[in-house]
Amino acid sequence: MKNGQMAPDPAQDCPVTHCLQVVGGKWKPVILFCIAGGVDRFGVMLRAIPGITKQMLTQQLRELEQDGILRRTVHPVVPPKVDYDLTARGQTLLPLIGVMRDWGLADMQWHKGARAAE
Repeated sequence: MKNGQMAPDPAQDCPVTHCLQVVGGKWKPVILFCIAGGVDRFGVMLRAIPGITKQMLTQQLRELEQDGILRRTVHPVVPPKVDYDLTARGQTLLPLIGVMRDWGLADMQWHKGARAAE
């Protein structure tokens, strides 16, 4: 690789591999995108993410909480109210999520143009 960049070797403390261990997968970036956009309740998140199951959302939220990315707050009311927000560490991921959003929007436009050209 050029400019002294590290090769993506998981055995060699690759920073990309490390990042993917924390926020990789199908659902975690989408969950972070939702929370960054103000979706902070489990039920609302479940409805906002097509295709995710309750079990998978619960698992992913727990992993993000264990990794110090999310904070789970249980409010002492009946019925119980739980919300999620980004920790300071989680806030540092917002630029990454923003770049993913921007790339996704640009690529969606590219695909529209490619289909129109056919």
